Formats: sequence, C-alpha cells, structure tokens
Amino acid sequence: MDTVNSFKGYGKVDERDEAGFRRKTRKRLIILVISAILLIALIVGVVAGTLAHRNNKNGSSDRAPATTSAALKSICGVTQYPESCTTSLSSSNSADPATIFRYSLSVAMDSLEKISNLPTEYIEKKTDLDEKTKQALQVCSAVLSDAVDSLNETVGVATASNGKQLLSIADDLRTWLSAVITDQDTCLDALEEAGANATVVADEFRSLMANSTEFASNSLAIVSKVIALIGGFKIPAHRRLLGEVEDGFPAWVGAAERRLLQVERPTPDVTVAMDGTGDVKTVNEAVKMLKKKSKTRFVIYVKAGVYVENVLLEKAHWNVMIYGDGAAATVISGSKNFVDGTPTFDTATFAVAGKGFIGRDIGFKNTAGALKHQAVALRSGSDQSVFHRCSFDAFQDTLYPHSNRQFYRDCNVTGTIDFIFGNAAVVFQNCNIMPRQPMSNQFVTITAQGKKDPNQNTGISIQRCVIKPFDGLKAPTYLGRPWKDYSTTIVMQTEIGGFLNPLGWISWVKDVEPPKSIFYAEYRNTGPGASTAGRVKWAGYRPAVTTAEAFKYTVNSFIQGPSWLPDANVAFDST
Repeated sequence: MDTVNSFKGYGKVDERDEAGFRRKTRKRLIILVISAILLIALIVGVVAGTLAHRNNKNGSSDRAPATTSAALKSICGVTQYPESCTTSLSSSNSADPATIFRYSLSVAMDSLEKISNLPTEYIEKKTDLDEKTKQALQVCSAVLSDAVDSLNETVGVATASNGKQLLSIADDLRTWLSAVITDQDTCLDALEEAGANATVVADEFRSLMANSTEFASNSLAIVSKVIALIGGFKIPAHRRLLGEVEDGFPAWVGAAERRLLQVERPTPDVTVAMDGTGDVKTVNEAVKMLKKKSKTRFVIYVKAGVYVENVLLEKAHWNVMIYGDGAAATVISGSKNFVDGTPTFDTATFAVAGKGFIGRDIGFKNTAGALKHQAVALRSGSDQSVFHRCSFDAFQDTLYPHSNRQFYRDCNVTGTIDFIFGNAAVVFQNCNIMPRQPMSNQFVTITAQGKKDPNQNTGISIQRCVIKPFDGLKAPTYLGRPWKDYSTTIVMQTEIGGFLNPLGWISWVKDVEPPKSIFYAEYRNTGPGASTAGRVKWAGYRPAVTTAEAFKYTVNSFIQGPSWLPDANVAFDST
C-alpha cells in the first residue's frame, strides 16, 4: 500500500544542480539527434539496397543487389533484440523490407501459438497450485488468447497488402502489435501480483514467453521504423495535425455510428429492464444474444436502474453499442476486488475486448471501497472504442484502458490510487477527472501508464479536461506516476485545481527517479494547480512542450481519429 509515511517530498534543486541538469539534458539531446541521423541513414541504406535489387531484376541498373544478410543486419539493427531478430528471420531469403516484415509476423505467430495453451496445461498438470496462482494463470489464458487473435488479424491484413498498402495501414499494424505485447506483459503482471507462491511459475513463464515477446517486439520495430520508408524514400508528411470532424468527434467514428450517437434513443436490438418492461432483465442476458465477429452494429438499451452484475464482452464481440438513460440513472455495479482474492484484471465490473465498442449515457461502478485496494469499474481492450457521457466510479484502479485505441468524451472519472491506468492509446476530452479522499496515510495518483516497449504507440493523453476534487480531498495528490520504463502521459489544455501537490508527479518507487526513457509532459494547462515551477526534475519530464509535440498526442495523431471516429458520431476537438 502507498502511504504518506512512505513518501518523501522532492525539493527544488540548487543552481549548481540545475546547471548540471541542463548540461545533461543538452548531452542527451545531442546523443538523440546523432542516433536519429544514424538510424535514418541505416534505414535509407536498406531501402536503397532494396530498390537497387528491384532495378537489377528489371535490367535497369548495374548496381549489385542487396544481400539478405546485409538487409537483415540493417533492419534488425532498429529492433530492441537484434540478435533474436537476425537469427529468427534468416530463413526469409529476401532483402525486401516488406517481405521480411511479413515473415517476422509469421515467426511471432508460431512462437505465440506454442505458448497460448500453456496456462491451461499448467493448471491441469500442477495439482499443488494455490488459488491466487490459478486465477493468475486464468488471466494469462485470456490475454494470450486475445494476443493470438490480434496477431492473426495483423498477419491477415499484412499478407493481403503490398509495400505501399502496408504504409497506409502502418498505424493499425502498430496498434495491434502493441496490444500483443501488452497482453503478454499483462500475463506476467498477473503472476507477479499473485505473490510469493507464484514466483516460480512467474519465472518459468517469463522464460517460456521470452521468444514470443521478443519476436512481437521485433515486428513492431520493423513496422515502426522501416516500413514507412519502403515507398522510394518518400517519408509521408505528418497528417493534418488534428483531423477531427466538425462536430468534434474523431473521424474513425463513421457515419452510421455518428447517427446512433446523434439520436437520443437509437432503436435497440434488445432492451434491458430490471422491472420486466424490456426484452430481458439483465445486461448479461443481452450479451448472450451477441453474434461473434459481427460487422453489423448491435445496440443494447439499458433502462434506468442499478444492475448488480459483472459483464464481459469478449474479443469476438465486435461493434456493440450499449446506452442507458444517463450515467447517474443507468448503472452497472459490481464489487470484485483484489483483497478478496480476484486478480486486478478480473475485478472489472464491466470488461470489453471486442473492437468497435460504444458506450453512452451509462455508469460503471465498483463498490468494493478503498479498503479492498484494486477494484476496477471498467476495463477496455476494445480497439477504436468510444465512451460518451459515461461515468466510472471506484477507488483504486477505477478505469483500466488496457490496450488498443480508445476515446473518452464528456465522461466523469473518480478514484484514488492509479485510477486511470493501462497501456492503451487513449485520449480523454472534456472529461471531469475527480480524485477522491483515500484511506488515511495514502496519497492519490491520477494516472499510471504501462508502456513497456519504446515502439508501442500507446500512452495517456488528457486534453481540455477539468481535474478537480470529488470530495473533501486532503491527501497529497499527483497527476500520475510512471508504471513501466517507457511510460507516456501528457496533460494539456486542462484546468487543474489548487489541491495538486506542486511536484505534479511522483515516482513509482520511493526516492528512485524513473528512467529517462519515460515521456511525461504538460502543455498550456490552466488553474491554480497548473504552475510547473515546482515540478519534479526528472530527465523524462517535460514541464513545457512545443505545439507540434503536443499535437502528437491529439485525437488525429495519437489514435488516428479521422479514420474511425466519424462512424460513432461523437464530437471531438480538432485543436
């Protein structure tokens, strides 16, 4: 448990320390610039060799073709695991980056499929496992199954695409591969959370999963750093910075979904009413009516009432919309929690994994309370999902944007410790983010972002929101703390109340500065808590960023909003 007694405040550095910090910062910037130049030269060399090879085939050039080994060496040089990359891809027999990328996906898939059934087999064979370890392994089974599904989709789309088409879908490929890595990491998190009795199992799984994790990371690095240069050295211009449509919602919300969100009461496929005036009485009964991987929108209307049930929409439940009579009127409520023996991942009152989910005018609540520690109100791994005018109410770990691309608009979020956490690419706009009083001696952290791999296109972006206390908040309160090595969070154009501790942010481990690889930033915030004068002095923290840097974390750039939000018809801001 995190307590005030375990926290030691940061003081301002003196002038000599600050001068030293500036020198270190300049040195890091120089190193980054040089590294970037070398990386571009490396990739350009690969592409040039590939083009020369193609020209030779057409008899239009006298230059020697690039060899497979040279191409592999260059391409694998951009990955986190160059040795495993080179070894595993040596049989690709190609110098073409697109071909090598597709082959890397098949290698990753083979490795992942080999371990996907391990959790179930382990439970069946090991009869001496304690209950917490069994439950953690069940989490592993679920997330590894989801990872296989995501990677299958990635392989299918990539196989059907030529080089230039790969470039056009690079954002999708990066998202799905990022989710594959997050799913595997979630398995290890669950085993570590299970405690000392699961240590041996956790170590064994970490070893068994090493190849699949590295191979997925290699594919992600290739699509992130190489595929963009396939088209004859033409690096695509940055998209129009904020491609939101006129009504304010990202463009991937298409016309049909847009109409659904404009209509006050869309025509439902099934109505849930606990008083018997609908088609069914529970949300779970409605979920049983869903077809798998349906490309047609299925609309569930939940009438006013408090529905005490835990709901799961699985990976195969696509394009579901659930709406109610208002976030305060229609509430789905549960109380599963970590203290009573449920892994954090499975404590969610409402969990959704299938792509294209829309939630509107509905509340999600976990009533376990502060004493029960981790207790999630909603967990989402739904790609291109939208939550509009919803509320998320709990204490620790309230809202879990686990993976993929998500958008929250006009929502209310309340909680105490890490109450917005996960590794999705998620944007919050026009939301009320409300920290509440925790248990005595605890402090409050709004976010805990879990980016593990530098090439994952994930992070938490809070834009044009209001951060204010939910109640008589007196505990020390921070915008967040870095959960993993590449943790990424930005708060911008947001009104911050005066309750915030001037340091702004806090380390995950007491008195240990987070790695310089994190990216934490603020941009043009307002309110009495917005001053960055007394903020932390971490190497990975940016008290101010340029407009261009901030735009990278807006709806258009960060979650590719213009390609999918118009269908959901949810307003979103362009600038």
